[in-house]
Amino acid sequence: MAQFIDRRLNGKNKSAINRQRFLRRYKEQIKESVADAVNRRSITNTDTGEDVSIPHRDIKEPSFHQGKGGERQRVHPGNDQFTRGDRIERPSGGQGGSGSGEGDASQDGEGQDDFVFQISKDEYLDLLFEDLELPNLEKNQVSKITEWKSHRSGYQTAGIPSNIAIVRSLQQSLARRTAMTAGKRRLMRELEAELKQLQHQEPAQATEEGRLQEEIKALRHQIESVPFIDTFDLRFKNYEKRPIPSSQAVMFCLMDVSGSMDQATKDIAKRFYVLLYLFLTRKYENVEVVYIRHHTQAKEVDEQEFFYSQETGGTIVSSVLKLMQDIIAKRYPLNEWNIYAAQASDGDNWADDSPRCKELLSDTLLPECRYYAYIEITRRSHQTLWHEYEKLQESFGNFAIKNIRSVEDIYPVFRELFQKETA
Repeated sequence: MAQFIDRRLNGKNKSAINRQRFLRRYKEQIKESVADAVNRRSITNTDTGEDVSIPHRDIKEPSFHQGKGGERQRVHPGNDQFTRGDRIERPSGGQGGSGSGEGDASQDGEGQDDFVFQISKDEYLDLLFEDLELPNLEKNQVSKITEWKSHRSGYQTAGIPSNIAIVRSLQQSLARRTAMTAGKRRLMRELEAELKQLQHQEPAQATEEGRLQEEIKALRHQIESVPFIDTFDLRFKNYEKRPIPSSQAVMFCLMDVSGSMDQATKDIAKRFYVLLYLFLTRKYENVEVVYIRHHTQAKEVDEQEFFYSQETGGTIVSSVLKLMQDIIAKRYPLNEWNIYAAQASDGDNWADDSPRCKELLSDTLLPECRYYAYIEITRRSHQTLWHEYEKLQESFGNFAIKNIRSVEDIYPVFRELFQKETA
């Protein structure tokens, strides 16, 4: 009977190579679908992949078949409109004829649905943040904490039953039984050879034969009485804790909720925060999110209240910067946390408060932050807050300001903020 063993790579997941080839071939369509999916997610929802839909017409490949060859002219039966040599005009309404309705609904309602497939969490994030990088990540990422993780470290003679190393214990048993019986087995073979030689001698020596048989019987009994396994043989897997450097980050979401910030503007800010959170989770093992909303006063809230509370008022931006400073001092020591902040506003602020914001950022917050991004969501001309922040951008490499006018600007602006530095 023949036996076949599959030693190919991906033997248990044979579609992995084909899947990666498919993702590379239709990367642009998949990336567009992934970018649209950001709008439907919560900020901290990164535990699942995404359903990606590709129009059927985009994945249809040309087929090759054997033709008749040569140049032919033919007038088909039943034709009463054309004669040989007439030229047929191109149909109006696009290229080609009416088509077969693939990928779109035809006049009779028939067609083919879009191709939908599931990508994993890692594939989703890889496509979303391809070619992006945190600015100066290697230079700035110096705040690290130490975690302890268990690792295998040899074997020990004591432990709990669940940690028994069966193979090692059997090896110890075999070594013990070999050591305890090797001498007896050698002596028994010598006695058996001597008994066999004695039995072939004349005249027979019954007394000597009986003695040899008794000795062989005693040795065999001693060998068989050696236990197959003993408590001395048991070996247990040993684990030890080793220090593992692990980085963690806190992301501050700061948003103006004054009367001038409508729900559409808040939704734009949310989508930007989703991208930033997803991006940070690719670089840090632990990411916490702090939501602070403000009008004339700042308040730390949860995600639901941050985006959908109806509380409104005037605008004093410095209040949110002061609260962020207090929270960092109380809960996030600089030697343990990497601090990131994203501030969203429509640009409204009291004129005399904007210089105060610039002072708070330059004196306290920017020296403590790895990166601080200010996003102004407005179609109007910039006001005093933008102009004050422009001065900071010239002095701090970890500070950036961008203007978003519509939903379509979110992803391009994000990529512009975090694009990789080229040589």
